Amino acid sequence: MDAEYTKQYIEALGGECLLISGDLKEADFCKMVAKNTVEKFGHIDILVNNAGVQFQQKKLEDISNEQFDYTMKTNIYSMFYLTKAVLPYMRNGSIINTTSVTTFYGEPELIDYVTSKGAIVGFTRALATNLATKNIRVNAVAPGYFWTALQPSCWMPNKIPTLGADSDMRRCADPYEIAPIYVYLASDDASYTTGQVFHINGGQYKG
Repeated sequence: MDAEYTKQYIEALGGECLLISGDLKEADFCKMVAKNTVEKFGHIDILVNNAGVQFQQKKLEDISNEQFDYTMKTNIYSMFYLTKAVLPYMRNGSIINTTSVTTFYGEPELIDYVTSKGAIVGFTRALATNLATKNIRVNAVAPGYFWTALQPSCWMPNKIPTLGADSDMRRCADPYEIAPIYVYLASDDASYTTGQVFHINGGQYKG
């Protein structure tokens, strides 16, 4: 289990980790996550919103109402619920949202996913302005194609070998190549950075 492996790795490095299993599409669960985190660590300084799903469909007509609803609830409702639950416990700090390169070039076979990721950009920019005077920074990261579990589980098999081939670097990236931007945005080095979208995509989109 990935979560257990991550917990073991964190603890091996001297850190503490709290695993909470549940559904981020449920507002009450998000409240419980915030509450349990504060009970364990005393405060919340950093929130990374990274829940997401995508399903490849060639036409808008192929996207069922149920799929659209599930995609939106997973990708943007969960972000709204969790951020709302955490904010009462934040006095300053950083919120980092995960959008996607597809928002900026319009992936034609991920219409509902792109819609949800576009909403994240708007959410990030509006919330950044809303929270700026409270010393809470809000930014977003827009990844290109990275080798995560999302790719093989959501794309048709014939798409997998060519993922990332349309970037300048002609390849898909590894997760360690995107981790540093999250570390930067979470740190005090980004103390004057808010409302921004950071593109990590190997040159696939130049925004």
